Amino acid sequence: MNLPIHWMTAERLARAYREGSCSSRIATQAVLDRIEQLDPSLCAFARRFGDVALADAERAEAELRGGHDRGPLHGIPIAVKDLCEVSGYATAAGTTVLRDRIATSDSTVVERLRAAGAVIVGTLQMTEGAYTSHHPKVTPPYNPWNRERWTGISSSGSGVAVAAGFCFGALGTDTGGSIRFPSAANGLVGIKPTYGRVSRAGVFPLSMSLDHVGPMCRSVRDAANMLRAIAGADPRDPSADQSAVPDYAAALDSNVRLDGIRVGVDEDYVRSVSDASIADQVLACSQVLSAAGAEIVSTKVASPDEIIGPWMTICATDALVAHAEFFPGRRDEYGPALAELLDYGLSVTGVDLARAFDTKRDFAGKISAMFSGIDLLLCPTLGVPVPARIPDWQDLEFVSAVLPFTSPYDVSGSPTISLPCGKTDDGMPVSLQLVGRHFEEELLCRAGHVYERATPWHERHPDV
Repeated sequence: MNLPIHWMTAERLARAYREGSCSSRIATQAVLDRIEQLDPSLCAFARRFGDVALADAERAEAELRGGHDRGPLHGIPIAVKDLCEVSGYATAAGTTVLRDRIATSDSTVVERLRAAGAVIVGTLQMTEGAYTSHHPKVTPPYNPWNRERWTGISSSGSGVAVAAGFCFGALGTDTGGSIRFPSAANGLVGIKPTYGRVSRAGVFPLSMSLDHVGPMCRSVRDAANMLRAIAGADPRDPSADQSAVPDYAAALDSNVRLDGIRVGVDEDYVRSVSDASIADQVLACSQVLSAAGAEIVSTKVASPDEIIGPWMTICATDALVAHAEFFPGRRDEYGPALAELLDYGLSVTGVDLARAFDTKRDFAGKISAMFSGIDLLLCPTLGVPVPARIPDWQDLEFVSAVLPFTSPYDVSGSPTISLPCGKTDDGMPVSLQLVGRHFEEELLCRAGHVYERATPWHERHPDV
């Protein structure tokens, strides 16, 4: 093993287990020691499961020695966002009102990670209720690339933990960009699957109409393997899709190409709200995909402006339902950002909400129609350099620069993959996003793997 354990991909670590050069016990202890040393200054974890994780690692190791191989995540240390219920622990979802509520069972995604043999090392910090800002009593995590820069939200701890080498993959959730923002800001691969591809049973919601659960990792293959482990039908969540789950990593080899795949590029869309240098780097990615056989097609993306207001209306009313037990009765225990969202939810009329869902439906139809002429859409994940650590969400210029590349695909339910694709002059990551048709995550993984294989960006790590 030339790389330190903590910088390995899950794929490489799994290979080391089977070759006998490492074990789950050793790897888990290594990341727990690293968490102990560095997390007090990075603040990624809400809770650590040290002794329990080591016991799970020993169990996984014994199973592998005994010939019971659960697959590519067997014995791999993973962490989950602190709105995914883990039996026996509080699931605070970044709030204070939930901090004493102990889960009596695992969320489906945690249950499925355990069934795949993963070792859960802890739960990860996040913004309050998965909205824009951390609760005033929570220290926001620090970006390991630069402590003065944003971590991305709301899966802030998930981005920091994977980027800092605290785990080999993490779960995030995405309602308006919350897998993709931290993936972009921390130089990671993030998959926001199709709406309904992954069960949300036992995952505290921000908006049941918009929420997606997905993996954040340091390679496409690792993200593909995590997605396969957590995806699929679930009797606990009637909204989970019933279709079979492919092996997303099956075709990810050195020979895979993109012959016949049409990649759409709307240069006006890319440049309209992007920093010029980021737009240039993202647009240059089309050359890599073209060299692998893809056809680059000029396309037109429906204006994101039409859905930002309806997104807010739907999100606010759904969040109000999620917090009905506590709000407005315990309003003084909420931070200002989430409280204001819930106040807005109280003001929404039935007509307002119906109009918002009409717009959502129509916009989703426009995105679907766009894919009649292309197979994938290429655009930035984050259209500006990673901003200051605590961005101002009242700054309309900032909001208008970040939401147009993320929230449209929560509204449409489209699957996306985010990939590191460059760096700014001061070394912060730049991120590419590919968007696909519903339930075509397999193609997204294939295209992401092709890009990753041809470029070095996924091999960069912060100096921590």
